[in-house]
Amino acid sequence: MKTPLSSILLVLFASFIGSFGTVFLKAGADRLERSVKGLISNWRLPVGIVIYLTSFGMYTVAVKSGELTILYPMVSLGYLWTLIWSRLIFKEPLTKNKFIGVGMILFGVVVLNLGNR
Repeated sequence: MKTPLSSILLVLFASFIGSFGTVFLKAGADRLERSVKGLISNWRLPVGIVIYLTSFGMYTVAVKSGELTILYPMVSLGYLWTLIWSRLIFKEPLTKNKFIGVGMILFGVVVLNLGNR
């Protein structure tokens, strides 16, 4: 079974969207309080959860018509987006090891997708 391009694009988009879920969860965690009022007023946490659920729904639709061994490793591209958002939004440092790790992820995704031909 060959994985359709539409499934690949949907997984790529889902990983992009899911990375925003991570950002909202981090922003919510930074403002987390141990009170009901603090939890209710912390809108970032539920927004992050909704974004993750949306991303999960996209993955589910994508894997229905594609190969799991091709599509699921592409989920790891969310780490690339998260690295970018972490730097831009939270001012986290970009290190050589982070670049090496993301490079290895990208290499792995490319190699796996070469097998899709």
